[in-house]
Amino acid sequence: MDSILTLLAKVAREKPFDRAVVETCGVDYSGRQAYTHLTFSELDNLSSKMAEGFKNYGITKGTKTALMVTPGLDFAALTFGLFKAGAIVVMIDPGMGIKNLGKCLEAAGPEAFVGIPKAHAARVILRWAPKTIKKLVTVGRRYFWGGKTLAEIADTPCKTADTPCKTADEALADSAGLTGSSDPVKELIEDFDALAAILFTSGSTGVAKGVEYTHKVFASQVAYLRETFKFADRDVDLATFPLFALFDPVLGITTVIPDMDSSRPASADPKKLIQAINDNGCTQMFGSPALIDNLSRYGEKQDIQLKSMKRVISAGAPARPDVLKRLAKMLGKCGEIHTPYGATESLPVSSISSNEILSDTWKETVIGGGTCVGKPCNSVDVYVIKITDSPVEKWSDELKVEDGEKGEIVVCGPVVTKKYYNNEKQTQLAKILDDEGRVYHRMGDIGRFDEKGRLWFCGRKSHRVQGTDKTFFSVPCEAVFNVHNKIFRSALVGLGDKGNEEPLICVELEKNCSMSLSEENAFFKELEDIASSFSHTKEIKKFLIHPSFPVDVRHNAKINREILKGWAKEELQ
Repeated sequence: MDSILTLLAKVAREKPFDRAVVETCGVDYSGRQAYTHLTFSELDNLSSKMAEGFKNYGITKGTKTALMVTPGLDFAALTFGLFKAGAIVVMIDPGMGIKNLGKCLEAAGPEAFVGIPKAHAARVILRWAPKTIKKLVTVGRRYFWGGKTLAEIADTPCKTADTPCKTADEALADSAGLTGSSDPVKELIEDFDALAAILFTSGSTGVAKGVEYTHKVFASQVAYLRETFKFADRDVDLATFPLFALFDPVLGITTVIPDMDSSRPASADPKKLIQAINDNGCTQMFGSPALIDNLSRYGEKQDIQLKSMKRVISAGAPARPDVLKRLAKMLGKCGEIHTPYGATESLPVSSISSNEILSDTWKETVIGGGTCVGKPCNSVDVYVIKITDSPVEKWSDELKVEDGEKGEIVVCGPVVTKKYYNNEKQTQLAKILDDEGRVYHRMGDIGRFDEKGRLWFCGRKSHRVQGTDKTFFSVPCEAVFNVHNKIFRSALVGLGDKGNEEPLICVELEKNCSMSLSEENAFFKELEDIASSFSHTKEIKKFLIHPSFPVDVRHNAKINREILKGWAKEELQ
């Protein structure tokens, strides 16, 4: 199995002068968008220089290092440079908010901090992990906090008179303590179980958790992503989600970073995205459903065709059929949309294409069947078990429900992470061990299998509403209301205590849609009629209109139903 660093070295040898990372950089003399880039060879060499500089500074094997920089050339080079130095990279989404950032850093306890000046200023003022952070690197101008600048770190000569800079293969072997080993290849593969990074979840259903990523998990993800999506050697990716874009260089794919705030994908300017696609001949993109929705609405209105685009991957939340239909029209016959299912703890789990959704499964989705997320990926075992909020210590086939029955989705395989960092309580709640020591991850999602072996997503376990004699699941309930032409999206919440909750549907209207009191009453009567038409929603009698749903910071697509529940209680008092 190749590590991500040996894969990067291979790509750099095979296509050294091809563009690896492309970044927007203002406009040229004629007013057109300008770009700058690193080739694969430059990326490999620059990250090796950074690795040498980090190690000279004391950021070495096992040093937990928080990385907070904006997407761009530096972000890619820094990430691979830290990996080559053997550091454990701590990645936290800055969009999750100041308070949550502090909690995540305190939990991770990083010993080094690499960030832009704004991040360092926040770190000092808000006292992020002051007891553990000792090494500081500023990407840009350093002010009063000390440490080194990235320019100083990267000033390590690539070659001296008699000592060449280490290749990626040599750097990884060195960071693993394998230099001079009798069997370095064998020991390197064994060291794949070493911790490589701590990636934090979005925290959309609670406190963000640090997920432990080993080199083996990263390598497995690369292999399964390549197999699942059939990436080609000359693909060019419009990277609207920075963490996913880190896979591009090791897949031999050119990364184009558009002019957008990656922490607010729903607000990305579709005109700028389209320009970046056309200027660089992008063949694929990864985007959240919120970004895809915005882009497709603009494309439909302007009758735009993305002629170079052949593959769109949308993840982070279920993609609605109407959004997929609009985007599919922009792509034409040669393009296809993939909606993979997974999580920070396990990615990918399954995937399905827009062709299958629009020709088949959407008909069941809009009447409350859930969202089909396709068949499990090769070598990933997926099960549906009985629903419980308690820990499950040992795996047993007796946990599984009957085919077609709803339950909690559980996965096992090479892409499944084993634990949360420094969080034994959440690890016990999310992981199940079998007698052979294999780890099964509880996705925290409700789902079912159909007769064709396809997995259907029915919402988060924590979002189910438990009445006295019936349980309501979010995605199947919301889908039947989302077809109304005045509704942008809806959300199921429960009023009262678990086991005695009353279901309520909150509604966010389409933009520029307003109602008088009489129109609102008529609208609620229409929703009540819709509810009464389906057995799984007929008990829903209460509805509220919310001006703009609170959503997660990472994808701007996952609805924060906990906040909505509190709002609904106040509205009904």
